[in-house]
Parts: sequence; C-alpha cells; structure tokens
Amino acid sequence: MNVQVRPEPVSLSSTTRTGGNDDRLRNRDLLPAAMQDWTWYDYLSFWMSDVHSVGGYVTAGNLFMLGLPAGLVFAALLAGVLIVNALCNLVAVPSQRTGTPFPVVCRMSFGVLGANIPALIRGVIAVCWYGIQTWLASNALVVLALRLAPGMTPWAQAERHGMLGLSAVGWGAFGLLWLVQAAIFWRGIETIRRFIELAGPAVYAVMIALDVYLLHRVGWRHFSFHVTDGGAPLHGRALVWASVNAVALVVSYFSGPMLNFGDFARYGRSAADIRRGNFWGLPFNFVGFSALTVCTIALTAPAFGHVMTDPVETVAHIDSLSAVVFGMLTFIIATAGINIVANFVSASFDFSNLSPRHINLRRGGMIAAIGSMAIMPWKLYGSPQVMHLTLDVLATFIGPLFGILVCDYYIVRRCRVDVDALYTTSPQGRYWYRNGVNPAAVLSLLVAVVAGGASVFVPALSALSGFAWFTGCLTGGLCYIAFMRRADPLS
Repeated sequence: MNVQVRPEPVSLSSTTRTGGNDDRLRNRDLLPAAMQDWTWYDYLSFWMSDVHSVGGYVTAGNLFMLGLPAGLVFAALLAGVLIVNALCNLVAVPSQRTGTPFPVVCRMSFGVLGANIPALIRGVIAVCWYGIQTWLASNALVVLALRLAPGMTPWAQAERHGMLGLSAVGWGAFGLLWLVQAAIFWRGIETIRRFIELAGPAVYAVMIALDVYLLHRVGWRHFSFHVTDGGAPLHGRALVWASVNAVALVVSYFSGPMLNFGDFARYGRSAADIRRGNFWGLPFNFVGFSALTVCTIALTAPAFGHVMTDPVETVAHIDSLSAVVFGMLTFIIATAGINIVANFVSASFDFSNLSPRHINLRRGGMIAAIGSMAIMPWKLYGSPQVMHLTLDVLATFIGPLFGILVCDYYIVRRCRVDVDALYTTSPQGRYWYRNGVNPAAVLSLLVAVVAGGASVFVPALSALSGFAWFTGCLTGGLCYIAFMRRADPLS
C-alpha cells in the first residue's frame, strides 16, 4: 500500500540551517539533515537488518506454534506487515520533508519542550530493545564459544557460575557484543549504512544453506509445513481470534522502528524512494524470510527429534564446526545490524533531544548502551509468554505516540510545517503552546496509555491484550484531534 501525499513545500530558512534560535533545542545532530541521499536500496537494507535477526526469527517462529495452519499464519504475517508498511509510509513524510529526526517532529504536537516526553519514552523503549537484541545475539556467541572450547561448559551454567540470572560466559558474550556494536555506532551514520547493506543479505545465504542441509539430512518425504507445539488444533472462533492476534503481534513487533522511522526517513532522497524501499523491505522481504523460517523450524523436528524455534539452537546441532561458526557469526552480525539501526540510533536522537547542549548522538548512544545492561533483558524475552507481555507493555506506550504524531501532521496541521518554529523557545513560536508544552498532547497520551494498559493488566480485558498498540493508537489520535479542535491552535 503506497500513501500518496501532496504537502505544501517546506522552506528552511538560513537561521534554521545554521543553528536555529535556541541552544536548548538544537545541536548538529538534531538540525535538518545536511544531505538527503539515501536511495530505496538503503531502506530495503534497513528492513532486511530489522527482519533478519534472531528476534525476528523467534517472533515469526512462535506464530507457527499457535496452532494455526501454515496458510493462515502466512496470511496473518502478510496482513500485519502490510499495515506496518502503510504506517511507515505515513510517518516518514514529515521527517523526509523537513530532514528532522523523530523527537524534533514531535515538537509539532507536544511542544518544543514537551517533546522531551515522547523522546524519553521512546528512548527507554529503545534501551529495552537494545538489551533484548544484544542478549539474543550473545546467545549465539555463547554457543560458538562452547563449541570451540567445551571446557567452558560449567561456566555457562548460571546456577553454578552466574550473576543476576546470567552465566559467566553469558556475561562475557553480552559484554563483547556490547563493545562491538558500540564501536560500529561510534564511527557514524555512514558506517552504519554500509554495515546494514552487508548484514541483511548474508542471513538469506545462511538460512538457505541451513535448509538445504536439513533437507539433505531428513529427505523430502519428512518435510511438512504443519508445525505446532503439540496442543490441540484450533477451530471456529478460536482459530479466527488467534489469526487476528497474530496480525496484532506482527504490528507490535515492528512498532518501535515504525514509530521512529523518521530518524532514517530524514536522509531519504525522495518519498518515492522511501515507499519503494519499504515495499521491498517489508511485505516482500518479511514474507520471504518467514517462509525460510518455517521451513527451517519444520525440518528441525525430523532432523533433531523436537521442534526448535530458536535459530541459535538449530545451528548449534549441526555436525560441522565450520558451518556452526559461519552460521553463528552471521546471526550475530545480522542482529547487531538491526540493534544499531533501530535501537542505538533512535535512542541517541531521543536522549540528545533531552539536553542538546550536553548530549550529542554518540553520548546518547552510550546512555542507551549502559541502560541496556541494567534492565537485564534475558528476563524480558526469556519465554513466549514473557515475550508477548513485553511486546504488549511496550506497545501500550508506542501506540499513543504514533497516533498523536500522525493525526497532528495529517489531520490537525494538514501537512503544514514551520521548521523555524521547531527550534525556538519564543512565546510567539507556533509550537510553544503553554510554556513549551502542549497540554492536549500530554492529556491524550495519558488517556491512551491508561486505555491500552487496561487491556494488558485488567483480567476482564485480557482477550484484548494483544491489541494494546491499536487501542493506544486510536485512543491517542482521536483524543488529540478532539482536544486540539477545542483549542483551535491554527487560528
């Protein structure tokens, strides 16, 4: 689905290009991008890195364990990713037009100072995801270390040699990957751009090779797309409800990078390039990756005696040491790619927005990296049940922010942007509102978070827990439109 928008042109004054009017609102990283040269392939690479990670594999794999027929799972995957594609095209437009990142765009709706609220929320969420993805990739490093040095096995047992639920080897792998990702990020956005262009395609090669290996091991006659956890198959309303929940889970999984997609859309050469890259990177690529995922999962049962939804566990069972080394390194690189792009970069912009004078892009990234250790991500994503709860809680906050941002730009402002006003604390500025904060946006956020959170934590509404993002998005957007029409900010 392509979103066609014909907004009014945005003119960037010399004041904005040279630094704006207030040091509290700008630094080099928050100003409009000096160059907009990302092509459609850069956005394809962005989404390939996002999808081709251990987290993406596990999330897609768990959908096939819900008791749904494979055909319905693929339909749910396609429906969910089409929704994500359309929403990314919407949220990309204001950032591509103005060249500004997500927290700066939020100044239109929340106010030039109130934008620190969504920036802080998204920054904390990025820290959570950064930790989760780093931990998932570090598991591959642990397996690789044990294959190369079996004598380290006792040190990989958290009960004997561990701290805070993670083994000594686990802490070492987590720390090493933490340092590698930080080093790549430290070199800047162009290094990150080149890194993701290599990381995503490499996973396709490994997964195809893995499927060929498994097929050769078990033979075609043992292959089937029927993958379940051994429970009773679903029928009737339960089947329909599980399918709808699968769609919602896909949207929730992508809700983080979808919200701050503007951090990368700001570098886009054109809106058409972004839409083209999103199409090939989301619907086309995601369904292709999911097909390889289910093939791999389906082959694990006849090959190894039980179903494995974790690619790290699957690769670890291969007899060839060289194949294990190559496979593990590829998954580590791919997961590091999405971690740097979707979490490191976004958190950097968000934390930089909190104090532009003192926090630049690099310092913001380091704050995120340090925070990722404190949250103990292995406790947030350690099982399918915990994974779903984590996604629902994060979606409770992401949905309202997305609804407010999109409704503000397209409905309230009708695609009009005053870029100079994004960088000034003058009371006469368009986005000053009340002491720099827009009460309508803050109130809408609070109402929407309560509504979304109720579906997650109130037992009577537990059936709606998977729809926290949708509940929050619709509630936040509609409340914001209503409150802003009463305030009439454009008069």
